Amino acid sequence: MSECQVTLIPDGPALIRGADRIRDADGVTHEATRPVVAVCLCGLTQRPPWCDATHKVAVKP
Repeated sequence: MSECQVTLIPDGPALIRGADRIRDADGVTHEATRPVVAVCLCGLTQRPPWCDATHKVAVKP
C-alpha cells in the first residue's frame, strides 16, 4: 500500500496525492486516475466525490 498526502484547501476541496482509489461516505469506491485529485468538501458538486468548483459560485450567508 502506498502513502497518500491530503491537503485541505481553505473554502475549497481536499487535494489528495498518491491515491489509487477514494471511498466516499456511502462506501462506494471511485478510481483516482490522476496523480492529484480534488475531493469535494462542500457537498455542492454535481460530480461526487470530485470537486467541480461549485464552491466558488456558492452564495455564502
